Amino acid sequence: MAVAAYATLRSLLHVLNNLQHPARLRQLHVDTNQIQGLQETVKFLLDFLEAHSQRISEEIGVLGRQIADAAAEAEEVVDRHVVDQLRFRSQEESHCMEALSSFSQDIDKVTVKLDSLTKELTKMVKEGRAADAQEEQCIVSVPVKSPKVLPSGGKKTTMVGFDEHLEQIVDKLTRGEPDLHILPIVGMGGIGKTTLAQNIFDHPYTVHYFPKRIWFTISQEYNVRELLSSLLENGKKQESNETSAELGQRLYQSLFGERYLIVMDDVWSVEAWNDLKLFFPNKGKGSRVMLTTRESRLAISLGSLEPYSLDFLNEEKSWNLFCQETFAQKDCPYSDLEEIGKNIAKSCNGLPLTIVVLGGLLANSNKTREYWESVAKNVSTFRNSKDYEGCLKILSLSYNNLPVHLKPCFLYMGVFPEDSEIRVSKLIRLWIAEGFLKPIRGKSLEEVAEKYLRDLIGRNLFLSLKFGFDGKIKKCGIHDLLRDLCLREYEKEHFIYAPKVQCVGAGGVEDKCFMCGIGTSLQRIDLNEVHDVSQLTSVASVLVCNTCKNRYPSLSKARVVRARLVKKLGRSAEQETLHPTSLRYLEMMNMTDYDFLSPSTIALLWNQETFKLFSI
Repeated sequence: MAVAAYATLRSLLHVLNNLQHPARLRQLHVDTNQIQGLQETVKFLLDFLEAHSQRISEEIGVLGRQIADAAAEAEEVVDRHVVDQLRFRSQEESHCMEALSSFSQDIDKVTVKLDSLTKELTKMVKEGRAADAQEEQCIVSVPVKSPKVLPSGGKKTTMVGFDEHLEQIVDKLTRGEPDLHILPIVGMGGIGKTTLAQNIFDHPYTVHYFPKRIWFTISQEYNVRELLSSLLENGKKQESNETSAELGQRLYQSLFGERYLIVMDDVWSVEAWNDLKLFFPNKGKGSRVMLTTRESRLAISLGSLEPYSLDFLNEEKSWNLFCQETFAQKDCPYSDLEEIGKNIAKSCNGLPLTIVVLGGLLANSNKTREYWESVAKNVSTFRNSKDYEGCLKILSLSYNNLPVHLKPCFLYMGVFPEDSEIRVSKLIRLWIAEGFLKPIRGKSLEEVAEKYLRDLIGRNLFLSLKFGFDGKIKKCGIHDLLRDLCLREYEKEHFIYAPKVQCVGAGGVEDKCFMCGIGTSLQRIDLNEVHDVSQLTSVASVLVCNTCKNRYPSLSKARVVRARLVKKLGRSAEQETLHPTSLRYLEMMNMTDYDFLSPSTIALLWNQETFKLFSI
């Protein structure tokens, strides 16, 4: 619960800071002393949570939830009164004094509530109850060192123990009949299917033999049209008005007469292959499709070549991979850690993903016997478990060792679809809009966000997917196992709720929506069932994509919505879209008419951080 409390308090402080801007104060009737008093309480709580984040117990977690709710209530109070005053600031002085009195009363209530919770929290820690609870529940509590920053070129995927597999598969792909054949690589999640496929894809002989090579990833939920567009642009998503059939025909023509290799990564259903196979020509050129999947039955049903199954690494190869990830060399340079390290590697049961994640964790940790023994003890509890949850519990070690200021940014990745390539520029703006960032003197919030991102990548929690010419990361992502960890942790923390809603049109699934309530008691609400915005938390963040505004008109009436993306609305975007709110991020694309964007309407967006308007 501490993460929800921290994120909501950080957001509230952002609002209070904006409220006290001189230009804003000239427009409003505000008791500055009262606001400053609330500010001091919020700052104290933030400092307290940062100092004690590694010692938060379940008992404090209950208080954390209460603090989060109180902070969310305070933010709603400020937003509501500011918007009301901006709307009616031309009224008589008597009305203004009434507004000030009402504002002060509401601020007093939330301040008293937060002060009371602060006293209870400090008393609990002072009495040692939190430390006792933490000692019983937390196995690893030794802080880790600062993570290393990856070089601008990114981190090359490590492949240890798969050399024999690589040569055999390259041989299978480049020999045999000239007809189109499909070679599945099958194994459990984290076994190394994608890593092996990447090395095969980039193998010099593969590059030489197949003049045309295309790689793409298929999630459990996919859009055929987007996949085809991505294939045509060799992985780059491009806007197009063409239908799936038209895109498929273009793909067929681009592959016709070529010897090509197509890699379909992370295939979950036969339908995914059936939706695309007609667009892969079979003209006797020796072309191949290689796919990776966790489903053995799927591999057998789809493969025209015998599926290639990956086994777990043996102890020797597991240790070699562990050393490569932990020490960036083939062996352990610390004699007192070697035996413990081998036990840790062995406890991973030959699962490369677990070895890589633990190796990344220990690479950035204290190289002390005490810390490594605590990690070894935790890993060993899952030694005989093949359950998916066991891997998540191991992955949670990385999350638990994060400083509290990074946890909201990590958990926020759960709102994006699986296998998303997220533009760093947009992610940074959303982090800022949510108020997650702690200001650093002399740095802009964008620079702070970039620092957070590098830190998370250095801790092997985020993936750097694409780099710009300047060496900066342009797109990032997160492994699906780590995304699952996000989902589990933010449900446990009551940090955020992100039901995914699909808008289905004639061409299939086209859009996705996400509704997120931070630090609140938001119930599980399907957006299809939202008829009254009073059902939504007042400090919700709503990400509305493409045509969803027409499907969920009530969302446009929400008074306090922290972050919203509205795309492709056209003339259907009425003035209600910019109904008086506390928007911090608004993006509108493909807009052809902006008649309703009057200065008086925009002026009500008092807490706006980003406003992007495109006409394409």
